[in-house]
Amino acid sequence: MNDSAGGPATGHAGHDDGHGHGGKSPVHATLKGYLTGFVLSIILTAIPFWLVMTKAMGSSTALGIVLLLLGAVQIVVHMIYFLHMNAKSEAGWTMLALIFTLVLVFITLSGSLWVMYHLNENMMPVTPQQMRNMP
Repeated sequence: MNDSAGGPATGHAGHDDGHGHGGKSPVHATLKGYLTGFVLSIILTAIPFWLVMTKAMGSSTALGIVLLLLGAVQIVVHMIYFLHMNAKSEAGWTMLALIFTLVLVFITLSGSLWVMYHLNENMMPVTPQQMRNMP
């Protein structure tokens, strides 16, 4: 079936399915991409699990930093391979929404840690004798 312009029908009155992207979608959701993301996610989950279960690192501080870094890498893998986020998709609005979300998460986490630290520092000291007399 042909549209009124004489060309083949595209289902949207002569518009291509690319929606202004030259016929190509800015997001490429392929089986290879999903499998790559899946394998990377498994690896980025197995490494921290192995580090914690075998106690491969002596310092808990170093282990915590490594776990946080691997978690951040896994977040990036999920955003790229499963959420298909990049700087070019949807004219940058997706990236702007991500940046806004990260700022809110940073404010929430740092504020929570600040409050908990100051609550801990400003609590009245309790001696063992006072603990025995508490109701």
